[in-house]
Amino acid sequence: MPPVINQELCTGCGTCADICPMNVFEQDAPKTEPRVAYGEECWHCNACVLDCPKKAVSLRIPLNYMLLHVDASQFKE
Repeated sequence: MPPVINQELCTGCGTCADICPMNVFEQDAPKTEPRVAYGEECWHCNACVLDCPKKAVSLRIPLNYMLLHVDASQFKE
């Protein structure tokens, strides 16, 4: 599932477009709000979420990704 940009929080800084390893975002000009152009290419690496200074980007994690989560603490003896 593609990332979601909260247009009310976004300032158009372009950090998400700069940091994304898969170039999911496109920004037409500086200080314009980026858009998700290639959402199907998203790896869900969370870089855009972590680096957005205004916390305007969020990820919708697919169900199959959530089912793969294993808490490492359960493997301690």
